[in-house]
Amino acid sequence: MLLILPDILDPERLDNIRSFLNTGNFVDGTLSAGANARRVKHNEELTAQHKQRQYLDQLIMSQLAASEMFRSAALAHRISQPVIARYHTGMAYGDHIDDPIMGDSNGRFRVDIAVTLFLNEPEEYQGGELVVNTTFGTQRVKLPAGQAVLYPASSLHHVDEVSHGERLVAVCWIQSLIRDPARREMLYELDQARASLRHNAPDSAAAAQVDHVYTNLVRMWSEL
Repeated sequence: MLLILPDILDPERLDNIRSFLNTGNFVDGTLSAGANARRVKHNEELTAQHKQRQYLDQLIMSQLAASEMFRSAALAHRISQPVIARYHTGMAYGDHIDDPIMGDSNGRFRVDIAVTLFLNEPEEYQGGELVVNTTFGTQRVKLPAGQAVLYPASSLHHVDEVSHGERLVAVCWIQSLIRDPARREMLYELDQARASLRHNAPDSAAAAQVDHVYTNLVRMWSEL
């Protein structure tokens, strides 16, 4: 499932983030890449030592967690700290699949889902599309600032070369309570029906039945 998450960051929060990034210290993105990704990765990443980094991480993660659509689609168990990446003219990230396990020995987690949050407007750069290979074909994604895209981390994907301007994104990875992507998609669709019934017929037998089925499927399929 590839899903667009609208309105994760409002203009005021985006302005705050951009002002901090204007003075941020960015380093070669290959320093955080695995052996395979290092061959195709060409970008820059904000250092963890940036003085406002904790604020930026908390802001991005809290706004994602506040999104009802994100919560429904991800069913998150663990979320990584965001990686804030910058692509100048000529930079790209070739075809790759995200690492299956991230973290260190004190906090390893399985990587089921990737989220890319766009931090600047699409007209500020040319190229730079996120290209994801899905079961429904190749999807090209370039969103307005403040919007995000959620997709399986197991998908082969790349970032097209930026031919002009600068691309700014924040990327994070999630371990879901539901490992299987097909089951996650089924639960997301069922949750949308559940929400509609709660809104339109909250006291109906159908609303109660769908809620019970959803709850018990999460119980049956979840992994902790």
